[in-house]
Amino acid sequence: MQYVGAFLIGGTLCLIGQILIDKTSLTPARILTGYVVAGVVLSAIGVYGMIADIGGAGASVPLSGFGHLMAQGVRDAVDTDGAMGILTGALTAAAAGIGAAIVFSLAAGLLSKPKEK
Repeated sequence: MQYVGAFLIGGTLCLIGQILIDKTSLTPARILTGYVVAGVVLSAIGVYGMIADIGGAGASVPLSGFGHLMAQGVRDAVDTDGAMGILTGALTAAAAGIGAAIVFSLAAGLLSKPKEK
């Protein structure tokens, strides 16, 4: 059942993105930014947690999941560190994912051969 939930939630997020690309004049950068902001807003009103419970990786891997992660990190850091948590919470919560992205992209860059177009 976990796979079905991940497929449905992740597929719905992809479908929404594809519709936005096809039917609007929004650039991909604006759509991606919108997904992060939507994750933050849905997390703030308490909806994204329920979506993540149903969708698992289908909800936590896309950019909306990144926004949810940052919002949760800020909320937790404000509870423990006070106002300083506003500045540190998002980066602390997302540090592992950001670090992995940097390391893997560096490895891919070093192991691949660039081609001329």
